[in-house]
Amino acid sequence: MRGMGNMQGMMKQMQQMQKEMAKSQEDLNVKEFFGTTNGDLVTVTLTGEKKMKDIAIKTEAVDPDDIEMLQDLIIMATNNALEKVEVETQAVMGKYAKGIPGM
Repeated sequence: MRGMGNMQGMMKQMQQMQKEMAKSQEDLNVKEFFGTTNGDLVTVTLTGEKKMKDIAIKTEAVDPDDIEMLQDLIIMATNNALEKVEVETQAVMGKYAKGIPGM
Protein backbone atom coordinates (compact mmCIF):
# COMPACT_ATOMS: atom_id res chain seq x y z
CA MET A 1 0.00 0.00 0.00
CA ARG A 2 3.00 2.24 0.35
CA GLY A 3 3.17 2.89 -3.41
CA MET A 4 -0.45 4.12 -3.54
CA GLY A 5 0.41 7.39 -1.82
CA ASN A 6 3.17 7.99 -4.33
CA MET A 7 0.79 7.20 -7.19
CA GLN A 8 -1.80 9.62 -5.85
CA GLY A 9 0.86 12.30 -5.61
CA MET A 10 1.87 11.69 -9.21
CA MET A 11 -1.76 11.87 -10.33
CA LYS A 12 -2.20 15.21 -8.56
CA GLN A 13 0.95 16.51 -10.23
CA MET A 14 -0.31 15.37 -13.65
CA GLN A 15 -3.69 17.01 -13.06
CA GLN A 16 -1.97 20.24 -12.04
CA MET A 17 0.25 20.10 -15.13
CA GLN A 18 -2.83 19.52 -17.32
CA LYS A 19 -4.47 22.63 -15.84
CA GLU A 20 -1.32 24.67 -16.44
CA MET A 21 -1.03 23.38 -20.01
CA ALA A 22 -4.66 24.26 -20.73
CA LYS A 23 -4.14 27.77 -19.32
CA SER A 24 -0.95 28.25 -21.34
CA GLN A 25 -2.69 27.07 -24.51
CA GLU A 26 -5.60 29.42 -23.81
CA ASP A 27 -3.20 32.34 -23.36
CA LEU A 28 -1.42 31.46 -26.61
CA ASN A 29 -4.69 31.20 -28.52
CA VAL A 30 -5.68 34.79 -27.76
CA LYS A 31 -2.22 36.29 -28.20
CA GLU A 32 -1.67 38.26 -31.41
CA PHE A 33 1.30 37.71 -33.71
CA PHE A 34 2.34 40.16 -36.40
CA GLY A 35 4.03 39.19 -39.62
CA THR A 36 5.48 41.77 -41.94
CA THR A 37 7.41 42.14 -45.17
CA ASN A 38 10.44 44.29 -45.80
CA GLY A 39 9.34 47.89 -45.59
CA ASP A 40 6.16 46.83 -43.78
CA LEU A 41 4.24 47.00 -47.05
CA VAL A 42 2.02 44.19 -45.79
CA THR A 43 1.30 43.37 -42.15
CA VAL A 44 -0.68 40.30 -41.12
CA THR A 45 -2.12 39.71 -37.66
CA LEU A 46 -2.73 36.13 -36.53
CA THR A 47 -3.91 34.61 -33.29
CA GLY A 48 -2.07 31.77 -31.58
CA GLU A 49 -4.69 29.51 -33.13
CA LYS A 50 -3.25 30.52 -36.52
CA LYS A 51 -6.38 32.40 -37.52
CA MET A 52 -5.97 35.65 -39.42
CA LYS A 53 -7.44 38.65 -37.61
CA ASP A 54 -6.26 41.46 -39.81
CA ILE A 55 -4.24 42.37 -42.85
CA ALA A 56 -2.90 45.84 -43.61
CA ILE A 57 -1.64 46.69 -47.07
CA LYS A 58 0.08 50.00 -47.78
CA THR A 59 -1.01 51.73 -50.97
CA GLU A 60 2.49 51.59 -52.42
CA ALA A 61 2.23 47.78 -52.40
CA VAL A 62 -0.73 47.92 -54.76
CA ASP A 63 0.25 47.96 -58.41
CA PRO A 64 -2.59 46.88 -60.72
CA ASP A 65 0.01 45.79 -63.25
CA ASP A 66 1.84 43.58 -60.75
CA ILE A 67 -0.73 41.71 -58.68
CA GLU A 68 1.72 38.82 -58.29
CA MET A 69 4.03 41.00 -56.22
CA LEU A 70 1.19 41.84 -53.83
CA GLN A 71 0.29 38.17 -53.57
CA ASP A 72 3.92 37.34 -52.76
CA LEU A 73 4.02 40.05 -50.08
CA ILE A 74 0.87 38.66 -48.46
CA ILE A 75 2.34 35.16 -48.44
CA MET A 76 5.62 36.44 -46.98
CA ALA A 77 3.87 38.36 -44.19
CA THR A 78 1.60 35.41 -43.39
CA ASN A 79 4.51 32.97 -43.25
CA ASN A 80 6.42 35.40 -41.04
CA ALA A 81 3.52 35.53 -38.57
CA LEU A 82 3.06 31.73 -38.67
CA GLU A 83 6.74 31.28 -37.85
CA LYS A 84 6.35 33.55 -34.82
CA VAL A 85 3.32 31.54 -33.65
CA GLU A 86 5.33 28.31 -33.95
CA VAL A 87 8.34 29.68 -32.06
CA GLU A 88 6.17 30.99 -29.23
CA THR A 89 4.15 27.76 -29.06
CA GLN A 90 7.31 25.68 -28.79
CA ALA A 91 8.74 27.98 -26.13
CA VAL A 92 5.56 27.92 -24.03
CA MET A 93 4.28 24.39 -24.52
CA GLY A 94 7.66 22.67 -24.91
CA LYS A 95 8.40 23.06 -21.22
CA TYR A 96 5.57 20.65 -20.41
CA ALA A 97 7.03 17.87 -22.56
CA LYS A 98 10.09 17.81 -20.28
CA GLY A 99 7.90 16.86 -17.30
CA ILE A 100 6.04 14.04 -19.06
CA PRO A 101 7.81 10.69 -19.27
CA GLY A 102 8.19 9.44 -22.81
CA MET A 103 7.80 12.88 -24.43
